[in-house]
Amino acid sequence: MKPAWDKLSAEFADSNVLIADVDCTADDSKDLCQKYDVSGYPTIKFNNMDTEGEKGESYNGGRDFDGLKSFVEESLAKSCEVGDQKDCDEREAKYITKMQEKGAEAVAKQLARITKMKGGKMKPELKKWMLQRLAILQQL
Repeated sequence: MKPAWDKLSAEFADSNVLIADVDCTADDSKDLCQKYDVSGYPTIKFNNMDTEGEKGESYNGGRDFDGLKSFVEESLAKSCEVGDQKDCDEREAKYITKMQEKGAEAVAKQLARITKMKGGKMKPELKKWMLQRLAILQQL
């Protein structure tokens, strides 16, 4: 599971999601693990603004990269919303303005173009930006 976890951490390194790991067998981590009720290994805990209590919730989903990534995207990552741009980064905000100025026809054209690209292979940072643009265009 460690390689999948490290890949997940790299995937969300520039996002608003923190992926971290703690070695609960290490002496300097035992207090932290006890605080969060970690008793079995590996244990995955998550916490967000909707989570009750400071100890977080236990994650019981898939432990491969795809399962972990899907959970983070669906449950933890904040996405940029056209109507409320507080979770948008500067690049996304500029793209929203640009596409709003171009109008509905340009939005539809870009949406069709980017949708076709969705299944292609590309570097992770390019894929991330493609998915961000796709999410924005779907809202416009």
